[in-house]
Amino acid sequence: MAKAGAGRKGRRGRVDRDRVLNAALQLADSSGVDSLTMARIGRRLGVEAMSLYRHVRNKEDVLDGIVDRVFAEIEPPSASAGWKQAMRDRALSVRAVLARHPWAIGLLESRLTPGPANLGHRDAVLAVLFDAGFSSATATHIYNTLDSYIYGFALQEASLPFSTADELAEVGELLLAQVPAEQYPHLARVGRELLAAGFDYAAEFEWGLDLLLDALERRFQPT
Repeated sequence: MAKAGAGRKGRRGRVDRDRVLNAALQLADSSGVDSLTMARIGRRLGVEAMSLYRHVRNKEDVLDGIVDRVFAEIEPPSASAGWKQAMRDRALSVRAVLARHPWAIGLLESRLTPGPANLGHRDAVLAVLFDAGFSSATATHIYNTLDSYIYGFALQEASLPFSTADELAEVGELLLAQVPAEQYPHLARVGRELLAAGFDYAAEFEWGLDLLLDALERRFQPT
């Protein structure tokens, strides 16, 4: 019995903030952010929920921590290729990270106590825009416009009933069969033509991103 107790104590002794946040991130990824409770995190770690409060203050502290981990996964922008390419590369990275952590889409801009990765990422984005000669106001316009597009696309993509081009083709056939061509001729036409062309919804992101970046480049000239 003494040895068993010592083993449980040792297991508890290995719990730290890093492990708590790892467990919370895994739960959010597998079950959604609404699944996060101290009890569930504790069970995942094999400890009592109350013991977690030695490492995190509350659920908001946990959310701050896992959001910061999401920011840490985003590739930081580099000014070496120019601001436009840097913003494009960064947008692609954000989208890829949000595809791995869709629960985070609505939380990235919500934290009142942002962590170092969160702050560091934002500072790096602004550094690229400032290095290009944009003012604070213009840099903010560009940053906000791009993030609105990235988050909006990621949110819509996460809600779709398919995740690959092949799945889209299957779902598209099912949906098209429910659209009477005589009543909705334009929808039927688009559906038929896109399915015939092998339409890939995922490719829409870069099409829209390039359009947006071109427009921003024309609208805002660095001074």
